[in-house]
Amino acid sequence: MIRVPRDIVEAARIPEAEFERVARVELAVALYARGVLSFGQARRLAGLSKWEFLEELAKRGVERHYTREELEDDIAFAKA
Repeated sequence: MIRVPRDIVEAARIPEAEFERVARVELAVALYARGVLSFGQARRLAGLSKWEFLEELAKRGVERHYTREELEDDIAFAKA
């Protein structure tokens, strides 16, 4: 758990009830963009579905890291 000082929460001008959700999405996107977290790890941190996280990345102009393993999985799925 990350504790955020109250003055920081207030300075963010995000309703207190939404702050944790917004902060989790921001952190997840940033860590994914830097290559620190995988797609699955980042979307779980954000609390979003696969498609919701893809949309979030697209809105922010963050390219999807697409590994060879993911490509092979997608090809196998398409052939099935």
